[in-house]
Amino acid sequence: MKLTLGHSPDPDDAFMFYGLAKGLVPAHGFEFEHILQDIQTLNERATRGELDISAVSIHAYAYVSDKYALLPSGASMGDGYGPMLVAPKKLPRAEIARKRIAVPGTMTSAFLALQLWLGLPASQLNYIVVPFDTIFQTVRAGRADVGLIIHEGQLTYRDQGLELCEDLGIWWGSQNEGLPLPLGGNVIHKRHDPRTRKIVSDILTASIRFSLDHRPEAVQHALQYARDMGRDLADKFVGMYVNHWTLDYGEKGRESIRRFLGQAFERQLLPHRQELDFVV
Repeated sequence: MKLTLGHSPDPDDAFMFYGLAKGLVPAHGFEFEHILQDIQTLNERATRGELDISAVSIHAYAYVSDKYALLPSGASMGDGYGPMLVAPKKLPRAEIARKRIAVPGTMTSAFLALQLWLGLPASQLNYIVVPFDTIFQTVRAGRADVGLIIHEGQLTYRDQGLELCEDLGIWWGSQNEGLPLPLGGNVIHKRHDPRTRKIVSDILTASIRFSLDHRPEAVQHALQYARDMGRDLADKFVGMYVNHWTLDYGEKGRESIRRFLGQAFERQLLPHRQELDFVV
């Protein structure tokens, strides 16, 4: 059976699927077509149920849970770090709320975390959506006052002459007993029967474990997707988002998702209270 597998063209996702992409873990008769697109595009495709397996933002999961189940592995969790707000000079929260903010997509978890941090819904924010890898230049060119950065920008913003205004991962942990900020996960379409979902889940988990066990080779593979990063920085970035949380959310990871989406619902940022549907 051929399955479509959507993920971001980023070092962490490339690292995660190294074993699968190179045929180094058993595929048990499945053939995986890797589709590399930015997370906002993958979120939008998931609302239409287009891909068999996909990386999605946890924020977006609230809108696609009728079509997809969460896989227990593949999570990106901000454990003491996360999406950041950066600007040419440090700005306080009240001032950021009045500024024009460049964001990487309205269905990203970063955008939902921003609304929770500001205590304001999207309708009351002045924001523009740009591709995540153009946020720096958007701020530097003056088309936005503040940038909401994700991915490797969290490690390179100082090289762009920008100042950190807030790390939303640190803020989230301070408000939630140190729980990580849930950012992304992998999902599988519910058109596949439970047995198939479980087999595919085990294959993807095996790929992640293989990469963690063969880190130097997997990082070397991931370097081709590392924008403006040398090996050491790419290795650090991979370590931030492919770790024990990625092998399995565990109860703490599941609780962080419940809180993230639950608080968003309570603040009327989501249309319904979200039940989590995990492949088991």
